[in-house]
Amino acid sequence: GMWRRKVLLLLVVGQSLVAAEYMRSVLPYQGKQALEVAILALFVLLFCWVSAGFWTALMGFFQLLRGRDRYAIDARDVHEDAPIDDTARTALVVPICNEDVARVFAGVRATLESLRDSGQERHFDLFILSDTFDPDLAIAETHAWLSLCRELDAFDRVFYRRRQRRVKRKSGNIDDFCRRWGANYRYMVVMDADSVMSGACLTRLVRLMEAHPKAGIIQSAPRASGRLNLYARMQQFATRVYGPLFTAGLHFWQLGESHYWGHNAIIRLAPFMRHCMLAPLPGKGSLSGEILSHDFVEAALMRRAGWGVWIAYNLDGSYEEMPPNLLDELNRDRRWCHGNLMNFRLFLAKGIHPVHRAVFLTGVMSYISAPLWCLFLILSTALLAVHTLSTPQYFPEPGMMFPVWPQWNPTLAVGLFSATATLLFLPKVLSVILAISQGAKDFGGGARLFASMVLESLFSMLLAPVRMLFHTRFVLTALMGRAIQWRSPSRDNSDTPWSDAVRHHGMQTLIGAVWAAGVYYMEPTFLWWLAPIVGALMLSIPVSVFSSRVSLGRWCQHARLFRIPEETHPPRVLRRMVRHLKRMRRQQDAAPNFVQVVVDPVANALGCALATSRHGLSAALRRHRDEQVTDVASENPERIGASTRLRFLDDPVLLSMLHHRVWRSADAHPDWREFGTPRQVSWRVP
Repeated sequence: GMWRRKVLLLLVVGQSLVAAEYMRSVLPYQGKQALEVAILALFVLLFCWVSAGFWTALMGFFQLLRGRDRYAIDARDVHEDAPIDDTARTALVVPICNEDVARVFAGVRATLESLRDSGQERHFDLFILSDTFDPDLAIAETHAWLSLCRELDAFDRVFYRRRQRRVKRKSGNIDDFCRRWGANYRYMVVMDADSVMSGACLTRLVRLMEAHPKAGIIQSAPRASGRLNLYARMQQFATRVYGPLFTAGLHFWQLGESHYWGHNAIIRLAPFMRHCMLAPLPGKGSLSGEILSHDFVEAALMRRAGWGVWIAYNLDGSYEEMPPNLLDELNRDRRWCHGNLMNFRLFLAKGIHPVHRAVFLTGVMSYISAPLWCLFLILSTALLAVHTLSTPQYFPEPGMMFPVWPQWNPTLAVGLFSATATLLFLPKVLSVILAISQGAKDFGGGARLFASMVLESLFSMLLAPVRMLFHTRFVLTALMGRAIQWRSPSRDNSDTPWSDAVRHHGMQTLIGAVWAAGVYYMEPTFLWWLAPIVGALMLSIPVSVFSSRVSLGRWCQHARLFRIPEETHPPRVLRRMVRHLKRMRRQQDAAPNFVQVVVDPVANALGCALATSRHGLSAALRRHRDEQVTDVASENPERIGASTRLRFLDDPVLLSMLHHRVWRSADAHPDWREFGTPRQVSWRVP
């Protein structure tokens, strides 16, 4: 592994030095002025980033072409029918917070049914760990859990718990599970709200863990599918076609010091509980406190303790969903940006493996590259302004006998631009070549696969400057100490309204127009070089809106553009998920509301059973509870706020007292009984 990384470092540095020399020759004063030195330094940093991605994808291409790496964990090394030890129990853990209930439980049910088909269901239990603080969603979750357990007869295998003390977000939820139940299991598979995993994939992960006793984490490579928006379909296509090259390349360079992405991965619980519990980062400000992007840190801590972290890049049966549109993706990126900036504080932490220090660096570079690129473009424009609006300095140093003539070499500039474009787009071409060599029928055929690659590349070029400005803003606001709101991403195929696009992209459009006008005023010919940047910014509003359209996504689907195998031949587990999701969408009204949970005896009993009381017994506490119940019972139930409803759902004593007060007290508001009588009884327990 170390020899491989030394080769990678040599390739990246050597290629970047050659590019830096070409860039120096392109500059008018060959990098001898302060402004040119700054531009050259930024260019080298950005080119190193591009070069690292290129060599990663290139090695992934050869890796997938060759088909096997004797130093890596390979999913094909274990037989799919190999027996699993009865003591190798695995917990499927699904942390959720204010998620789309139907989507979560449709994915969970499809996964459980696939496990049942595999014949290995007895080795797995499933835990739905909720941090939901929306009272309506909390009630819907309990109803969905009850329905799932009844329909699958899985009360002894599917468990639901909603935390009242929602600390440390997702990592805190995982910590809470480990403290309560972790000792009962050898392994844990973490799933996201949009995750779906087949039974064959889950059992193969367990067998891989059993076959490699020094592996602490094995990360599957989730495949994106299930979206209909044009934007999401292009992203699904990109991750499905190009993603395997980068994943295989990462694994080639990293081996047992690989990434962990926080979901669709199996974890050995004993070392995880011993070494990977996360403490808040010390200090004050937005880059301290609870660790947001916990996955990279947990992988680094697992490796520091001597356990391997691997990527099973050739393992099928692991799926996730993409954000439906650009704005939802950027909302997610803001959280990831903040989390990666926080993680970089651990770059020099004691005992961290050098590869995981590089992982922290690449994580922050994924977002720092945006302001670096933005600054590079600004300085390039400033250099144009200096040489256009001022007199050239022929004698920059005193005492010079001969003048220094500014030199522009457009041939070298075109060559450097072409070389950089090759590094960016050659991995995509190689991905298409690999897909065609392995059979492109599932991608819509070779011609449509190539056309999809070209269209997706053009679309990526349009989005790159837009993401640049957004990521620059995310980095700056995080460094300035502005907090973020951690919201769950959208799970629907939602279109972007024009009003939202104007609000989020209006300033970018204005920046692009002013930038283009200024460059045209100074040097019209230079505008051709800058046109891809300023043009994309000026088109950001319509691009954001139209790319979010489900109708355009369906049209491309019918035209077999951006087709992926999961659309051509959907796996059985995904077909099940879609079928369950449609059914649950139709039955959403069957879930009880808060009033029914209070009034109906069965719903109230379930709510009381799922809540947890942490209060002692005292006269003052009883008096306080009685006052709360009296106030709420006399209130119109439609006017009760969300915080009050959540407080009653969290306290079984309060919920039970309110039930009795509504039925027995003449002072209770009449709307309680009127609206609390259930119109449907499909959710009731016999």
